[in-house]
Amino acid sequence: MENNTKKAVASHLLSIKAVLLRPESPFTWASGWHSPIYCDNRKILSYPEIREDVCRRMADFISATYPDAEVLAGVATGAIAHGMLVAHMLGKPFVYVRPKPKDHGTGSQIEGILPEGAKTVVVEDLISTGMSSLAATKALRDAGADVLGMAAIFTYGFSKAEEAFAEAEVRLDTLSNYDALVEVAAETGYIKESDLDVLKAWRLSPSTWDRE
Repeated sequence: MENNTKKAVASHLLSIKAVLLRPESPFTWASGWHSPIYCDNRKILSYPEIREDVCRRMADFISATYPDAEVLAGVATGAIAHGMLVAHMLGKPFVYVRPKPKDHGTGSQIEGILPEGAKTVVVEDLISTGMSSLAATKALRDAGADVLGMAAIFTYGFSKAEEAFAEAEVRLDTLSNYDALVEVAAETGYIKESDLDVLKAWRLSPSTWDRE
């Protein structure tokens, strides 16, 4: 992904507080990790101009990178809306993947029509460890899809995730990432220069990092 796109999307996320950086007062994630960053890309949906720009950038990237794509698949629940908007822009069919099969009705895990062998690009909103994203990719492959790759809005850039995607042989591209976000935050005065070491240390060891 081009650096201007990475920084433009990072600027969007900071401007609407879809991403919060708080080195001095860390968040606690559901996993129990202490973190100086919190990301909620669903907030993009509430800002029409930013929503249009982010989804258009993703649509253009997918069109250029995967010209043979036949279906777009969103990962539930965070990427359903973004994925559907991108699919609409591209005029492509859309499906979404649940974390696990339904325990009633047809027991479906994939909602929508997914033809056997369909060349599929997965849309995700956020990459953390990558486990839930790769679980969705596995479900699509198990259902007979030819998964070409995954496009996400943002990644923390954890080495654990990068290794997991490489092992699963899934190409991952993101509109923006942690490095671009921190760069923009520093340039705009959102964070202090003294925060940079803290933010770098967290990304290197998020499971053990604790500022206190």
